[in-house]
Amino acid sequence: MSALSPEALVALGGIADHQRQRTSRIASVLGNHLGSSVLDYAVAHHLLEGAEHAARARDADHLAWYRRTTVRDLTHLSAGPHIVLSPPPADLLRSEISETAYYLVGPDTRPAPPEARGLVRAALASATEHGFGTLLTQHAPVICLLNRRRLDETLHSWALTRLPGTVFTDYTTHPEVLARDLIHEAAHNWLNDALAAHDVRLPGDVTLFSPWRGTPRPVYGFLHACWAFSLTVLYARRARCSATGAMVPFLDAHLRQQESQFASLSGALTEALSYVSAEVVRDHVSRTVGKVIQLA
Repeated sequence: MSALSPEALVALGGIADHQRQRTSRIASVLGNHLGSSVLDYAVAHHLLEGAEHAARARDADHLAWYRRTTVRDLTHLSAGPHIVLSPPPADLLRSEISETAYYLVGPDTRPAPPEARGLVRAALASATEHGFGTLLTQHAPVICLLNRRRLDETLHSWALTRLPGTVFTDYTTHPEVLARDLIHEAAHNWLNDALAAHDVRLPGDVTLFSPWRGTPRPVYGFLHACWAFSLTVLYARRARCSATGAMVPFLDAHLRQQESQFASLSGALTEALSYVSAEVVRDHVSRTVGKVIQLA
């Protein structure tokens, strides 16, 4: 395995232990019997948030469901090692935990339709072919497909710190586009876990100019953008080699856009990395973003 292969770039000690410890603490709070897999880790946070919602609403039935449910009760939602969801827009939630809409697994959650599951399988296959399968297995075990879009429409995707391991994303009919966006959001989940596992605390009063937002952003947001877009560039470069049809101009446009963003990063990146106290995390981010800057 190359020292700069995608697998090596996201292989970081400490994350698995952090995930297991966090899952164990949630299981203790809920009183259920969660396991120690990455899927358990992601589902545990759905159960915790759902239990809190139910408790506040004084909904005893839903509270009981969230307290007794485990991953073994959700196999009807699974597609391999992932849970795939496709909730109707009316079921999305908004609360203090997120500025954007989100969804929690619940007793009424239904399996995603076959075409959605098939698209996810194809996207995961593309990501795996190009070296990002482990990232998606470990940091996107719950995939929530939102709005189907045309290729020329804006796609929105996001991840929430309160729901690690879950990715929310719009999608097209093209697996490569979904793979790119899953990688981007899984990268955010990876970095959050990496920072937590190594007890890295970034300053909230320092800002750096982000070319993606066109405005100064806190160190945390700046590093997240650098890291997540780096991985999408590395995926897109690999996927472009075997792309056909509409994917050729789409991936070319994505790479051109990102190259212009990364070309101006080096000084601000050095400053941002100086605030990352854990050398191993700093090294992973530095190597990955540095590799993309060299290609820009």
